[in-house]
Amino acid sequence: MKQKQYHAGESVWRIGSQVFNDTIPSQISCWLFDPASLTSRLVAACSKTFRVKVLEQTWRTPMHSELRRLGIPYRQTALIREVLLYCGDTPWVFARTVIPQRTLTGKRKFLANLGTKPLGAVLFADPHMKRDEIEVARLMAGQPLYERAIQALSDVPPTIWGRRSVFYLQGKPLLVNEIFLPGIASCPRPTTKY
Repeated sequence: MKQKQYHAGESVWRIGSQVFNDTIPSQISCWLFDPASLTSRLVAACSKTFRVKVLEQTWRTPMHSELRRLGIPYRQTALIREVLLYCGDTPWVFARTVIPQRTLTGKRKFLANLGTKPLGAVLFADPHMKRDEIEVARLMAGQPLYERAIQALSDVPPTIWGRRSVFYLQGKPLLVNEIFLPGIASCPRPTTKY
């Protein structure tokens, strides 16, 4: 079996079924593996105002693992959108979306102009949207996604967890990385039915 190659310093992403669940903190496991709309779940869990803060949106070369995941040629640029998803004044999720040039054509041009509108609301509103498998990673200091994600935090944890997957709109891909920050609400305890 051919091993995946990873660029130095990048996170190691694994398909959800390949991750040992006992290594994942129980308070975020439900966030990592739920295939439903993260935006909808965050809004439901947030008892305060939910909002999106755009940190950056620019054309640049994605990370090596992002290029491979999307099948983009080496050094080709893509539109990269980085946002924080807040519940009240607390950042819950750092999200990084990588949109290849070929995806921003025709009806999908609007993806370049979302502003503070949550991307999840757009993706899950499309009845033809397809999503591939969820990959999970533990992020640590020195890794690019970790360093980007913790910028708004005053108390920095040694590790954080994230997930990513490719969404397809009419066959055109975009990669969504969702990094869960320490302030996020804990997973609700499962209810026992008698």
